[in-house]
Amino acid sequence: MPQLQAEIKKIKGKYIIKIDADKFEQLADLFGFYNPDFLTSLKESINDYKKGRVKNIKELYKKYKNLI
Repeated sequence: MPQLQAEIKKIKGKYIIKIDADKFEQLADLFGFYNPDFLTSLKESINDYKKGRVKNIKELYKKYKNLI
């Protein structure tokens, strides 16, 4: 497994990770972000969001709170 040089800082409960662009591309490839299936599902999810087929939790709760 490849080594990754990174600088990690914790500020107010958040982590900031600094790596160079080449290493980021290697990390993205390792996670499968360049996989054609992942890219296809990402495009489909963006289209669903643009067409309003995605709801947030608050909207779903308002719609179905009588069933709970």
